[in-house]
Amino acid sequence: MRDFLDTSVLVAAFVHTHVHHRASVELLASAAPEHSACGVHTLAEVYATMTALPVQPMIPPEQAMLFLEEIRNRLTLVVLNEEEYFDTIRKTAEHGFTTGRVYDALLLQCAVKAKAQIIYTWNVKHFQALAPHLADRIRKPLGDGRKI
Repeated sequence: MRDFLDTSVLVAAFVHTHVHHRASVELLASAAPEHSACGVHTLAEVYATMTALPVQPMIPPEQAMLFLEEIRNRLTLVVLNEEEYFDTIRKTAEHGFTTGRVYDALLLQCAVKAKAQIIYTWNVKHFQALAPHLADRIRKPLGDGRKI
């Protein structure tokens, strides 16, 4: 697997007013299941975020579901089994990470499981802190068709 897309990239791809929209939508447009993936939990994160955004008009559940269909069509969904899930949470706790960082850790484990060469996120520092051994693979997408 070449690319793994974090929730932050996918939300930005669907929100036209998001500061990172252009770069995110270009990355999603270039994605295909043969070489691009995301964690299955990302579906819930995208849905929750999109339906809670303080925009007018609010994004209705039906529209959010269309976004999720687009994700399913363009990306391979990576699922952790029970042992992988629990082990990731345990390691996160052992390293002293708390709160929502556990979700980032789970997505990073999905990227590892997918053997992703590049992990795209707008939360580079958080991801690198959680997985310093993956730091060279964690990047932000560019908005001009290139990727860094």
